[in-house]
Amino acid sequence: MEEFKTIAIFNYTHEIVVLKHRLDQEGIQYYFENETMSSIAPFYSNALGGIKLKIHPNDFEKVQRILDDLNNNLKIV
Repeated sequence: MEEFKTIAIFNYTHEIVVLKHRLDQEGIQYYFENETMSSIAPFYSNALGGIKLKIHPNDFEKVQRILDDLNNNLKIV
């Protein structure tokens, strides 16, 4: 996991639910650093530096496309 790099940072656990599903569908290995602590104490998220999406550098372009697609097409009110 040392070689995994941060590609995105989120503030709250609800922001990563759809993204996790998409990454699982694509078979991409990932993990969210600070996810558990942010679930337990949501107001600590900023103090911890947010919930960091960590991926292998080889998957960078694929994950970037997924993130762009979600940012452009997913509007949650």
